[in-house]
Amino acid sequence: MAGNNIRNVVVLGHQGSGKTTLVESLYSTATGKAKGAVEKGTTVSDYLPEEKDKLSSVRLSVVPVEYQNYKINLIDIPGNDDFIGEAIATIGVVKGAILVLDATSGVQVETVKHWNMLRKKGIPTIIYVNKMDKESINFEAVLDEIRTKLGKNAIPFCYPMGHDNTFDGYINVVTLKARKYNGKECEDAPIYDDKKQKVFELHNTMVEAVAQTSEELLDKFFSGEVLTNEEIHDGLRNGVLAGDLTPVLVGSALKNITVHTALQMLIDYLPNPSDLKPIIAVNEQLNEIEIKTLDEEPFSAFVFKTTVDSFSGTSSIFKVNSGVLKQGDSVYVPNLKKTIAVNQLFTLCGAKQNPVSELHAGDIGCINKVDGLETSMTLCDPKNRVIYKEIEFPTAVYYKALVTSNKNDDDKLGTVLQKIMLEDKSVEVKRNHETNQLLIGSLGLGHLNFLLERMKNSYKLNVQTEDSKVVYRETIKGSAIGDGRYIKQSGGAGFYGVVQMEFKPADENKFTEEVFGGAVPKNYFPAVEKGFFEACEKGLLAGFPVIGVHAILKDGKYHDVDSNELAFKNAAILAFKDAYMKCKPVILEPIIKVVVTVHPDDTGTILSDLNTRRAKIIGMDVNTAKDQKITALVPESEILEYVNDLKSMTQGAGYFNRTFNGYEEAPAYVQEKILKSIVK
Repeated sequence: MAGNNIRNVVVLGHQGSGKTTLVESLYSTATGKAKGAVEKGTTVSDYLPEEKDKLSSVRLSVVPVEYQNYKINLIDIPGNDDFIGEAIATIGVVKGAILVLDATSGVQVETVKHWNMLRKKGIPTIIYVNKMDKESINFEAVLDEIRTKLGKNAIPFCYPMGHDNTFDGYINVVTLKARKYNGKECEDAPIYDDKKQKVFELHNTMVEAVAQTSEELLDKFFSGEVLTNEEIHDGLRNGVLAGDLTPVLVGSALKNITVHTALQMLIDYLPNPSDLKPIIAVNEQLNEIEIKTLDEEPFSAFVFKTTVDSFSGTSSIFKVNSGVLKQGDSVYVPNLKKTIAVNQLFTLCGAKQNPVSELHAGDIGCINKVDGLETSMTLCDPKNRVIYKEIEFPTAVYYKALVTSNKNDDDKLGTVLQKIMLEDKSVEVKRNHETNQLLIGSLGLGHLNFLLERMKNSYKLNVQTEDSKVVYRETIKGSAIGDGRYIKQSGGAGFYGVVQMEFKPADENKFTEEVFGGAVPKNYFPAVEKGFFEACEKGLLAGFPVIGVHAILKDGKYHDVDSNELAFKNAAILAFKDAYMKCKPVILEPIIKVVVTVHPDDTGTILSDLNTRRAKIIGMDVNTAKDQKITALVPESEILEYVNDLKSMTQGAGYFNRTFNGYEEAPAYVQEKILKSIVK
């Protein structure tokens, strides 16, 4: 389908707001197919076993609908913040959005987060106030909250009908036509008398807003002339595309109320792929270039999601940013520096892959089983090589150790984790050789539980978790001399190595020598150095690796026959042990740099909590969404469960990222606690 007749629309909103039901309603209405239900696990977009079990989306799903010769690629996004990576990936490739609100709950935490992401990218958005059929809904109050929390530009394109707080239909404020729900479907109806004044006021306000988009229309408006439907339509579309207007619809996705109107508004008011700004890429000369989403341009595409299953293997879901991709084409992958053949080409509809012969600019499709192809990679014409900026996914903040129950599961675990990380770039897996733990990092408890369920359901792998162990270090605060004698002679060639070494604090472990007169031959210096670094692998205070020590070889003795490298290496180890406890050793704890983002009202609570975690606040700032950003240095042992605690303190609104900062001496009472735990 031609690019101008394509709409790529992300469907966002707080968990439970009805996103998936709305997508199902739009799909069913456009296709005439039977409508599925979330509660029955029969929707097109929630097809994973985990989604059917939890009655909640955990992965983005592409559901295309064709309506009046237009193709609308709806992308259903999880509302749970643990899966925010799905929203981040999708918002980077779409140009339109529906933000779904639950009328009974109003503007919730995730609603605001998604709205801020859309505003940051300048994506025109339609707000759909869902569940208007519930009892005691005050639309005016909901609208006031929308304008307070999401922007003053929100304007009703639909207004609810009903008497005595009941909702039985809506009035299209643009066309001034009403639709009433008869118990099964919506049908044309007259506007209720008690709604006429309000609706005509809203219509006039809308027309005035349109008139202000150009001097010509403004003159016409003030002269008393009536603006044509075409002028109103064009003015509204321009206002929506510019971000000056945010349409608000009211309805019930469950009862299909306002669904036809919503479909039409997606076509009328949201941008086609070539609207708005061109996409920025980098060419082979590393110069930024603008890519226009037109069939006539050289082909390029961007992979924004990767899935893995037992039937199709690895599927790479991409948006065609320019040109036309045909089955049989060869395309270049600059991230891999190789050319691949597109032997098969598909569009998606939930879990189903439909073969197609070609995809046009702006459309969404997928290819399967391409080795090395991952999320954030670029596909392009081999003769016109470009590369798009990779997606910045949130980093893992919640770590647990994975434990298998048998060798068979242990053998499978590595391969399964590779597939999990291929699907989700927010997941981190690392082996801690000091604690012998295999750690998995996620965005929170819900995210981790999904990963474990996916391992069980898709790969028949039962994995348990245990707390990750904090990796401490040791260092010294004083200096001391140590003597090391490694002498073994029992006939024949023996071992003879004697050293005297000084150990003192330093920025890093290092070895030097100050030997005079050949007491230790130079050819044994490397062996002494090797012994020192080997000794640092396990400190004598608590058994942790030792850092920040300067070892100086001062003196020693050797034997013409019995001295060798092993003798001097072991002598250095003995010298280290002789001096170590005299050097005032202490335990160091890992320090994590965290950047916590919260609503300004929660700042005091978060600062107080961080203080109880022995944090050092090193910076405070405000981001573009007017949220407070707090940068702090915190001992790792104090934030092992912080992601869950932060969500509890901020009702899910707060989030943070973390990076390793270094090691610092632990307070005496913490060191004492660590030492007691080791003794136990």
